[in-house]
Amino acid sequence: QVQLVESGGGLVQAGGSLRLSCAASGRTFSSYAMGWFRQAPGKEREFVAAISWSGAGTHYIDSVKGRFTISRDNAKNTVLLQMNSLKPEDTAVYYCNADPFARIFGCGKGEYWGQGTQVTVSS
Repeated sequence: QVQLVESGGGLVQAGGSLRLSCAASGRTFSSYAMGWFRQAPGKEREFVAAISWSGAGTHYIDSVKGRFTISRDNAKNTVLLQMNSLKPEDTAVYYCNADPFARIFGCGKGEYWGQGTQVTVSS
């Protein structure tokens, strides 16, 4: 069982940066692939980024490549999402996801979710 708590969201102007953090509890965190998803009002939740258990493998949705960076610190049970050059279309609630079977690298998702953190980008 893994519990996830996101933080770091807020209001930022277009072109600005935010860093989201996901704190995980549970002894098995370091063996899980981790990911970030987002959901804008009236839209489906979509995949944003994923990182393998070791941190060696990453994957991003095309629209954030070159702007967002996912990283993890297994010693601190933390996953980060550094978001630069933010655009109004990045506005959404961002969710952390833990996946023991790395399905997030294949259009899937894990069964553990955080409560979400709101990111709002003004134009």
